[in-house]
Amino acid sequence: MTTHAAILGCSGLTLTAEERAFFTDVQPWGFILFKRNIDAPDQVRALVEALRATVGRPDAPVLIDQEGGRVQRLGPPHWRRYPPGRAYGVLPEPQGREMAQLGARLLAHDLAALGINVDCLPVLDVPQAGAHDVIGDRAYAATPEGVADLGRAACEGLIEGGVLPVIKHMPGHGRAGVDSHLKLPVVDAPLEELEAVDFAPFQALADMPMAMTSHVVYTAVDSRHPATTSRAVHTKVIRGAIGFDGLVMTDDLSMKALGGDFTSRARKSLAAGCDMVLHCNGDMAEMRGVIAGTRPLAGPAARRAKAALARVARPLAPFDVNAARARFDAGFEGRWTP
Repeated sequence: MTTHAAILGCSGLTLTAEERAFFTDVQPWGFILFKRNIDAPDQVRALVEALRATVGRPDAPVLIDQEGGRVQRLGPPHWRRYPPGRAYGVLPEPQGREMAQLGARLLAHDLAALGINVDCLPVLDVPQAGAHDVIGDRAYAATPEGVADLGRAACEGLIEGGVLPVIKHMPGHGRAGVDSHLKLPVVDAPLEELEAVDFAPFQALADMPMAMTSHVVYTAVDSRHPATTSRAVHTKVIRGAIGFDGLVMTDDLSMKALGGDFTSRARKSLAAGCDMVLHCNGDMAEMRGVIAGTRPLAGPAARRAKAALARVARPLAPFDVNAARARFDAGFEGRWTP
């Protein structure tokens, strides 16, 4: 069956009959889970299995935003809390890098036990004074070098644990003056500054398998369109200056930074250069609109999708989770409390 270049959400803890029929019919490449989909481990595992059953692919990507800090879909009482990205950045080196890698390895352990194989982590945005705090302490450090170093450590930890990372929000959300969930941010910084700061961590991690775009306008590149729907940003920056050849997915198409109906949002994103569209809220009417604007997964996008899934080596190396948790807790003693 034809796979569509789309990642979709679902509405609740189990699939409705309408969702099962829809996913079976349209064959999205993958799925994404949010807190509304999370209750207990057995329930999540069953939901993940049910999602994959609709498309008949046991390796179908199932994504989640499990960063730690404010953005953590899995949490107590069944899953432990993890620190925000900034907590790693305030640790002395090389301890910060060690903890970033170990923390991601522990996250991967939690996710893999549920069948989740993609984490929308790390955040590679470089925060700027006066910007909206939607990024804030999700950022690892205040410098592009620090962000890139800890971001790579997180990627390594996830991959070692059998979970694929998604670097975000390419080519940078750290200067945004508004929250793109609610409004369209416009960044007027000169290109030289963007290249030296905002784009730099993504360039340093251009070998990673997947990336998520930002719904941000960079007037130095394209004064009319946010990165997600900007052909200029994709060609000149993402595939050009950054040199990224992995799979590029949109940020959530339901965010208010984007205008137009959902068919046009999907169509414009793919026409600009995205390989995959992402729609998260599980609203059936919106998903039908997204699919109407989405094309079959083929050509370079299909190649990149296949290459991304191949990045996790099997079998995984042995991992003593109890010893790792003890080492992680000791590394943060006195600096962060779950």
